[in-house]
Amino acid sequence: SHFNCRASWHPFCVCMRHLRQWQFLRQSGRRFFASFETGRALREACRRGTFEGPTSGLAPGYVQANLVVLPQKYGADFLTFCAKNAAPCPLLEVTNPGVPEAAKTAPGSDIRVDLPKYCVWRNGVMVEERKDVLDLWQDDMQAFLLGCSFTWEDVLIAAKLPPRHIEENRNVPMFDTSIKLKSVGVFKGSMVVSMRPYKPDETESVARITGSYPAAHGKPVQIGRPEQIGIKDVSVPQYGQSVTLRDGEVPVFWACGVTPQNVLREAKLPLVITHAPGHMFVGDILNEDLKR
Repeated sequence: SHFNCRASWHPFCVCMRHLRQWQFLRQSGRRFFASFETGRALREACRRGTFEGPTSGLAPGYVQANLVVLPQKYGADFLTFCAKNAAPCPLLEVTNPGVPEAAKTAPGSDIRVDLPKYCVWRNGVMVEERKDVLDLWQDDMQAFLLGCSFTWEDVLIAAKLPPRHIEENRNVPMFDTSIKLKSVGVFKGSMVVSMRPYKPDETESVARITGSYPAAHGKPVQIGRPEQIGIKDVSVPQYGQSVTLRDGEVPVFWACGVTPQNVLREAKLPLVITHAPGHMFVGDILNEDLKR
């Protein structure tokens, strides 16, 4: 197992986290899907086809994960690649070949239908987005679930440090960078980062909070100097949506689980399935179970 589930985590604490999230969403004017109080509820909505939006801020308290599905023949190399690049690719679970259930992260789940939106990659090109991948699933496929920064966003909200994209009801902005990854086999490339703006006197608290979750990308990789990691314009993200950078704020960047999608362009595998950026797999384990 890649995490330690603490059965003693008290339901009252989870309820309080739900309440804080609800209060913030009401204050910010963001629409709140009341039925998504748990990861299971959100997955069931995806499975029914009634929800297909970004998952940031939804099912507060429950772990969110990036998804990569590829043929077993590439699985060992990708596993090693994740181990060598743990910041952008923190591994939560690997399924057995041909098994679409993430049994540790979400017993009873179905990777093929439980995400709001998928990307399909052929020969290094993202050829389509779709709501399920049932007809693409093959007996040799393995699913890799990687930690996601959405996991700690409700903790930031509770600390009165709400991420801007949640305030503005947008998908988190993500950027290609010049940060090189450690190559393994066909897997190589550069890191993708997510960005959230904060005031300079808030960055220490933000780094301390997020650094407690190494299985969800951990502390920032860069603060305030986007040019040092090859980002020319923070108003033009390569993935997600732009957010407002207010006067006196600086951009704060975290390693991002969209990184494997960058790597897949280089790998040019015949068929790979991933989550659509910002449209995550939501599990049944709690965020606090990933806290260091």
